[in-house]
Order: sequence, then C-alpha cells, then structure tokens
Amino acid sequence: MSSEVESGTIDPTLEQENLSLEKYRKFLPSEVQREIWSNKFLLFVENLSVSFDGFKAVDIPHFGIKHGELRVIIGPNGAGKTTFCDLVSGKTLPSSGKVYYDGKNISQMDESDIALMGIGRKFQTPTVFDSLSTYENLLLALPGNQHWKHNLLKRESSEEKNQILEILEKVNLSDCRDMPAKSLSHGQRQWLAISALIISKPKLLLVDEPAAGLTDLETERTADLLLELAEEHTLVVIEHDMDFVRRLGQKVTVLNEGKVLAEGSLEEMETNEEVMEAYLGR
Repeated sequence: MSSEVESGTIDPTLEQENLSLEKYRKFLPSEVQREIWSNKFLLFVENLSVSFDGFKAVDIPHFGIKHGELRVIIGPNGAGKTTFCDLVSGKTLPSSGKVYYDGKNISQMDESDIALMGIGRKFQTPTVFDSLSTYENLLLALPGNQHWKHNLLKRESSEEKNQILEILEKVNLSDCRDMPAKSLSHGQRQWLAISALIISKPKLLLVDEPAAGLTDLETERTADLLLELAEEHTLVVIEHDMDFVRRLGQKVTVLNEGKVLAEGSLEEMETNEEVMEAYLGR
C-alpha cells in the first residue's frame, strides 16, 4: 500500500474527482501481482501526464479499461483525447507516470514494439494505400508481410486468403475487393483501415473519431461494426458525434483539460452540470 494511502492523506485534486472514478484509485498496478490483471484491467494508467511547452495536455492520476470493454471517450477540443491515445500507443512518451498494458509497464517502449504486443491504432484520417486494391491492402497488413522480401516473393496461403475474405465480408467490403483504395468512399476507407488493424488480431483497439465525415448509413454501419468487434477485442473509441455515441450505448468517459472529469452512461453525462459546462458549453 502506498504511503499516501497509509497515512490517510489524499491529494486534494483527487477528492474533486467524480465518485464513479473511485474504483480506479483502489487499483495500484505498481503494487498488484500480475496474475490479478487476467480478470481486471487490460489497460491502466497511473499518475500519467505529459506537458508541451509548459502546458499539461494530459494529467490523469488513475484510469483503466477492463478486458473486453468498449469504452467511449468524449470531450471538447483540446481535452487530451488524442494525446491519451498517443501515450498509450507509444507515439508520445509521458512526462511522468506509467501506462500498463496486460500487466506490463509499456511507458517507455517504442511505438512499433507496443503494436506488436497487441495494441492497434486507427487515426482520425484512415491510413490506407491508395494505389493498392482493397484486398492488397489487407494482404500487406498480414503479420510478417511488412518486409520487402515477403511482399515480392511470398504468396498468401489459402488460410490467409480466407482470413482476408472473411474480414472483407464482416466490414461490407466484399464487393470492393478488387477496387483501388482511392476509389472507396470515406466510410469504406474507414472500414478498410479498421480491417488492416484487426487482421493481426490485437487485444486492444484505439479508434479515433470513426464517425467523422460519414454518411448516415455509413455511420450506422460503423457503429454496428464496432459493436461486433467488441465481442473479440477491447476497444477505446474517441468520438464527437453524440448520435454515434448514443448508438454504441456504452460507458462514456469525459475528458476535460487533460483530466478525467466524469464517466457513466451518455444519459448520465447529459445531466451532469460539470460535463454540460465543459463539453456542451452551458
């Protein structure tokens, strides 16, 4: 047990946190045996912060995502949502604190090594290869296919081919198999970018603003896709579209000024005065 807890003194800033965050304070990954993680949190951050030119973009004492959970993170522009994902994925190193993934401290690991451990990241703008077909994009995304020798000399196995075809079916891209990625709609490019992540079977998916720029039908299908993926993966979804968040129907965490302000259902957040003031401008 930490000396802070033993002495009965708690940082005043923590006392101001929403009571729904109490469960995080009781879990100190630096002092917990690794076996406990198997039925607790897949992702947990402890005293995590990062500063840019003296400005604290993220300042989170305790926060976690459970195994198999689909968690939605919302908040106003500049709240620290994307920066949080940057810290988890290794794109940005923390100024202080730790990021734990499946019981292991990954705070100082390289971005590529973190990805190999099973954390997939989809950025706001879909990352696909426009000159390649939809099928070829997924072929390239297969584990071990990133080296040039594999790309030039290796031919996919029947098992890999079936895996690609199954994913294309899941994301409604079967009819676009041979189309160049540049010919896909924005929504289809989003689905292709997500497909390129799940083909390596990551445990955790970080999905940044999947509904941005989508048609109503694409938004609906994307929500359904994420709910289906949540049956096999743990997901963290960053989103601004409240209709999309409502369709997902999952627990929501609100970030504001780099801190976790509150969490609960979207309906609860819409009646939370602090959230209304920070996020909805009331």
